[in-house]
Amino acid sequence: MASTPVFNNSYFQQLPGFYTALEPTPLRGARLLYHSADLADELGLADELFAARHAAWWSGEQLLPGMQPLAQVYSGHQFGAWAGQLGDGRGILLGEQQLANGRAMDWHLKGAGLTPYSRMGDGRAVLRSVVREFLASEALHHLGIGTTRALTIVTSDEPVWREKPEPGAMLLRVAESHVRFGHFEHFYYRREPDKVRQLADYAISRHWPQLAGLEDGYRLWLADVVERTARTIAQWQAAGFAHGVMNTDNMSILGITIDYGPFGFLDAYQPGYICNHSDHQGRYAFDNQPAVGLWNLHRLAQALSGLMPVSDLEQALDRYEPALMDAYGEEMRAKLGFATRDKQDNAILTGLLGLMAREGSDYTRVFRLLSESEADNPRSLLRDEMKDLAGFDNWYQVYRRRLLQEGKDTDSRRQAMLAKNPKFILRNYLAQRAIEGAEHNDTAFLSRLHQALRRPFEDNPALDDLAAPPPEWGRHLEISCSS
Repeated sequence: MASTPVFNNSYFQQLPGFYTALEPTPLRGARLLYHSADLADELGLADELFAARHAAWWSGEQLLPGMQPLAQVYSGHQFGAWAGQLGDGRGILLGEQQLANGRAMDWHLKGAGLTPYSRMGDGRAVLRSVVREFLASEALHHLGIGTTRALTIVTSDEPVWREKPEPGAMLLRVAESHVRFGHFEHFYYRREPDKVRQLADYAISRHWPQLAGLEDGYRLWLADVVERTARTIAQWQAAGFAHGVMNTDNMSILGITIDYGPFGFLDAYQPGYICNHSDHQGRYAFDNQPAVGLWNLHRLAQALSGLMPVSDLEQALDRYEPALMDAYGEEMRAKLGFATRDKQDNAILTGLLGLMAREGSDYTRVFRLLSESEADNPRSLLRDEMKDLAGFDNWYQVYRRRLLQEGKDTDSRRQAMLAKNPKFILRNYLAQRAIEGAEHNDTAFLSRLHQALRRPFEDNPALDDLAAPPPEWGRHLEISCSS
């Protein structure tokens, strides 16, 4: 196992004019609070790198050999309106780690201080937001949803002002790329088509090398971005995850989840759930995410309009709806325990979701309990959770007949459903408890919660309290973009 990582810096070297080179601004009294041992192992990092004496490496005070730090410039549409130049206002791309398997992973430090793109911000992050992003990215990763990953949480003695003074913090996150739709929009609106092409060629050579130089390479590339985005959003919908701020500058070119702010997992099933208290119009409500994803892809296609004819753009965008519906259908059939397709499946799903919406049923708990149903038993454990017993009974008989039609033995179906319907999700009230502990330098609850999120489908009686729906105080927590 390597003691220190090896860095390449292709973005720095190949894309001058796409960033500002600068180093992080350290926090006063910074110290490493927590890290993901699993991710460290995947990155080939030795345990000794995370000793207290090496906190300077994770707090931006000292760079690892080979790093060439920079802040990326990009623009974007925010809440449907053109926002102009944005960029890494509080983040620094430190370098690209070269792994032994040939992959390269960006190291990006959030909360790293002022950059030329900070606008009116202070360039900092607070511990609250860092803990939330760490846990959310771990939660989605272990649910099988593409995402950036979080490696370290650094806290400090330096206060940062939000609604009140809070501990300043930093998050080291990794991903194969931090390029967003907004990168392409930036140079499109600046009328620099050569830079749009240069960035597209860079992205293709690094992440889609099989398409480099092909006559229709740009069309195939955009089509794949469209399909990746569709699949990820379908997985969000199936998992009950609301991103909360799907601006084009928060959309990854790789189709992964990026930039966790006012996110929320569904507790009570509310199709119109709004997790961001700044989203007064409900643009980014849970049930609107698929439509917003397509709208954002149209903005990307517009930015790429100088690379291919309109017919190619339209052909690529046309892949979105079928990719989304196929992925969502596959996800939800698996959650319902159906191994095959049937024309009645959509009606069965919408019937259940309708019951859940009327009763405010807990989204995760319903599907977990449904996993325990037995096709040869006319009564389900889920029935005890429902208020409209007649409505549930009518639905369940149709569902039960559909299970019997599958002809699959109960135990194998049950195991398949339990492997698809998580017991543990990152509920807001659990994240809040982890934050409160971390603010007192106590990571015991954070560690327990991380343990549950790393194995979300496993029964673990020692962690049963982390599977409970929120108590009254945790049902109405307001989350803002600064979270």
